[in-house]
Amino acid sequence: MKQLNIREMRSVLGKLDVLVEEQQELIITRNKQAIARILPIQARKKRPSHADLRSLQLEATLKGSAELIRQDRDER
Repeated sequence: MKQLNIREMRSVLGKLDVLVEEQQELIITRNKQAIARILPIQARKKRPSHADLRSLQLEATLKGSAELIRQDRDER
C-alpha cells in the first residue's frame, strides 16, 4: 500500500498502471485525509463449458438449486 497526495498522483498519472501493479493498493489523500483507494481489478470468473454444466447436474440432484446459485454468487 502506498499513499499519494493529489499533487504526487498527478505527476505519476502516466505510470499509474505500473504503480498499481507493484503496490496492489494506492491511497489518494487530500490534506492528509484519505479520499480514494485504487485497487487492481480481479479477473472475472471463467464461464463453465457444457461438460462442466453436465457434471454439475449430478450435484444439483444432491443439493437444491437455491444453494447452488448462492454458492456460485459467493465465488464471484
